[in-house]
Amino acid sequence: MAKPENIEMLKKLVEETLGKMTFSDFSLDVRDEAGSDGENIVFNISSRESDLLIGQYGVNLRALQHIIRAIARKKTDEKLKFSVDVNDYNRSKIGTLEDLAKNMARQATNDKRPVVLRPMTAYERRIIHLALAENDQVQTESIGEGEERKVVIKPVGNIESE
Repeated sequence: MAKPENIEMLKKLVEETLGKMTFSDFSLDVRDEAGSDGENIVFNISSRESDLLIGQYGVNLRALQHIIRAIARKKTDEKLKFSVDVNDYNRSKIGTLEDLAKNMARQATNDKRPVVLRPMTAYERRIIHLALAENDQVQTESIGEGEERKVVIKPVGNIESE
């Protein structure tokens, strides 16, 4: 758990950053959430302008989080683990990816053949790998390069060749 003064500093940092971006109609919820992604503190921004803050496929949200983390590193020497979310976009995305992982693992074991998922960001691939880490019926691996990198879910045991 981060120190209360660091949480307050981060909260001000998020608010100031949004203000400089000319966002004024928002609220900020801070919660301690030790989730599968290893982040402790989540700063969830509630806003009607969420489409601008999130961007296509979460690109703007990832950029916003990167900027806030970079500024925070300059303000303190302590390694702070936190994430920024907008209207619980990341929370629902994690749930969707975990469901996808479980469904595709079921398909891989039923069909006895590997299932290749669409290209994903490193963060998304990590969620898939973590969601299936405890499943001893499948194994996962990332294949491909750059933006075309994707997860393959393989059943353990007898595999039919494609």
